[in-house]
Amino acid sequence: MGSAKAPEHVVIVGAGFVGLSTAWYLQERGTRVTVVDRGGVASGSSWGNAGWLTPALTLPLSEPAVLKYGLKTMFDPASPLYIPFSANPQLLRFLIGFARHCTPGKWREAMSVFSEIGATGLDAFDEIAESTDAGPGVKEKTVVADPFLTAFKTLADRDGLLHEFEGIRATGGTVDFDLMTGDEIRSLEPTLGHEVVAGVAIKNQRFLNPPKFMDSLAESVRARGGEIIGSFNVTDIRDIGSGVKVIGSEGRELHGDHVVVASGAWLNRLAKDFGVKRVVQAGRGYSFTVVPENMPTHPLYFPAQRVACTPLGDRFRVAGTMEFRDADHPLEKRRIEAIVAAARPLYTGIDWSERKEEWVGARPCTTDGLPLIGATRSQRVHVAGGHGMWGVALGPLTGKMLAASICGEATPSVMRHFNPLR
Repeated sequence: MGSAKAPEHVVIVGAGFVGLSTAWYLQERGTRVTVVDRGGVASGSSWGNAGWLTPALTLPLSEPAVLKYGLKTMFDPASPLYIPFSANPQLLRFLIGFARHCTPGKWREAMSVFSEIGATGLDAFDEIAESTDAGPGVKEKTVVADPFLTAFKTLADRDGLLHEFEGIRATGGTVDFDLMTGDEIRSLEPTLGHEVVAGVAIKNQRFLNPPKFMDSLAESVRARGGEIIGSFNVTDIRDIGSGVKVIGSEGRELHGDHVVVASGAWLNRLAKDFGVKRVVQAGRGYSFTVVPENMPTHPLYFPAQRVACTPLGDRFRVAGTMEFRDADHPLEKRRIEAIVAAARPLYTGIDWSERKEEWVGARPCTTDGLPLIGATRSQRVHVAGGHGMWGVALGPLTGKMLAASICGEATPSVMRHFNPLR
């Protein structure tokens, strides 16, 4: 898969799903990569997320109902959507821009882009699992959700999801599902409580174990000759004409032919000087793990409560909330308690006081719900971020598209929607 235009060395800022996937695909083209991160592998939003690879649920965040719901509840700390009162100018810019995109027409425009992506995100996961001439593939596998389950306390709540599915089909996408009664969904997952009265079983979806998968992806990048450097806090990036200079704290420097900024919710700090004006706002999500008496075997989603649950082998991850605030703000215990309060009535046989691995991560959100992927004003400085809740599902596809772009190859037509300078 080599290219005469492939650069010799690329520095990647960010060791999450997107950054490491970009490294993997650059290595396919014979490029040496150095990945740096202020923490380490998966130290941002890549570790504690739900790990869903779900084209049927990869939807724009700016759904009109979200704005209507958010206006009622956004200042309530117990709400799934929470916005602490703040005069932060970047947050205010984001909220104004986000509100402008929460219209039916704008949502359909964004949804048509996700429909255009279709299952190609899953195809990229299959690619990085394969060993090639560049080295070994990712050993940790994705899991087919057979099926992926969504559950509801009312039929009206279920109809809300079915309405979103209609939107997917109207914009050219596909979704295959079956309706279920409460008894039918409990027959698959006995840990569900009797307040669950209906379900939807979605076919052709997958999931993964985020910590294990990230370790495996990092192992593959290293085995292919890549270097991953933790505790490297990038303070500046400079285009020096013949290449780029990546400057870290404590006077450290790295030189490369190109640099990729894949730093998640911190992307603006490094990309703004290169013409990237689109606000990337931290939409913080929380999670924890429990051990139910009957361990579920399917991913479970409660759309009305915004609670996402994933079996991770010996434990069960419960995730939720969207909290728009500073990415570096400490974990708020009451946000974890809000998820527990929402999930408790939906299950039986779970001791919610025995929580482990409480976590918060900053998902990078854009006002229009679309990521930023491609070259900036400098053809040596590239960005890959702003995926919102879908950095895991679209990570390998993003890396594939960006690596092709950096190496002067043809890119998929869908990439035209992700111009970082838009």
